[in-house]
Amino acid sequence: MKAALYYKGEKVLRIEEVPTPEPGPGEVLIKVAACGVCHTDLHYLDHGVPTFKEPPMILGHEISGIIEKMGDGVTHWNEGDHVIIPAVLTCGACDACRRGRENICKNMVMIGNNINGGYAEYIAVPAKDLIPLPKHLNLENCAIIADALSTPFHAVANRGEIKPGDVVSIFGCGGVGINVVQFAALAGAKVIAVDLCDEKLELAKKLGAYATYNAKEEKVEKIVRKATGGCDVTFEVIGNPKVMLQAMSTLKTGGRFVMGGYTAESVALPAARIMYREMEIRGSLGCRPVDYHTIVSLVDQGSVALDPLISNRYPIDEVNKAFDDIREGKPIIRNLMVTS
Repeated sequence: MKAALYYKGEKVLRIEEVPTPEPGPGEVLIKVAACGVCHTDLHYLDHGVPTFKEPPMILGHEISGIIEKMGDGVTHWNEGDHVIIPAVLTCGACDACRRGRENICKNMVMIGNNINGGYAEYIAVPAKDLIPLPKHLNLENCAIIADALSTPFHAVANRGEIKPGDVVSIFGCGGVGINVVQFAALAGAKVIAVDLCDEKLELAKKLGAYATYNAKEEKVEKIVRKATGGCDVTFEVIGNPKVMLQAMSTLKTGGRFVMGGYTAESVALPAARIMYREMEIRGSLGCRPVDYHTIVSLVDQGSVALDPLISNRYPIDEVNKAFDDIREGKPIIRNLMVTS
């Protein structure tokens, strides 16, 4: 099969022919329809962040596809079924999993990090982790459910605990942040979106934002606070320590800050303000397997939009162009690698 391989220290993927994987006991072989091209993979390519699997390996963790073949012992699935593969596979047996917090599984396996991912024509994964898709949905577009929709759903529903009437500010309207906007608005919140890109802010309005502000404005956090009187919940979905502090400063007393952006840097928090105003700080990572079914239902009902989130599509031979375009800021939201 054709695959795009990552070699340690290289900033481009090599397009090569590699053996098609065989599904082992309990596994299925998936013919990849599409794989989201995510900023996460740029951490490996551009910043030297190590993968758990030693390169050469196949990156890519937002995958939709069709069951091609089943290994021994697989039941409840059929060849030809449409599925998505969660970005993180869970063990179901550790303490976190048994408490219903599989997204922080002690033994989690990330597709395209711990094991080979979706920048390939085929991938073999455990059947237990697959999420079924109705065949009438656009299979390629559904790839982004695996992360770009599931991660913000968890952030909004489980970590932010957004309720109707909450005033919510969201700093960062990229591939994940724009869907924090979408899910928070769907939950009945009054959503304030902040970003540097006017095109993303315009899309945020279309997906339910009540108001938008360009972060180029001086002291944008003070503008948001003045406009809202203080937010109940705020999200940072970039991974920038300075922006995290900006987002926190928009909170009202007793407010909740949800950290959805990754950074390896430390953040100096205003301890006195957090204590005296009883503020909450919560991390948010990935999504529980049980929530994927709700997300698929919301997409199927038309409550959550996918089409506006897809910026560009690239065949596997051009996946490096997809990354170049991300580096240049060309995609508004999400690029897809497609195999068709």
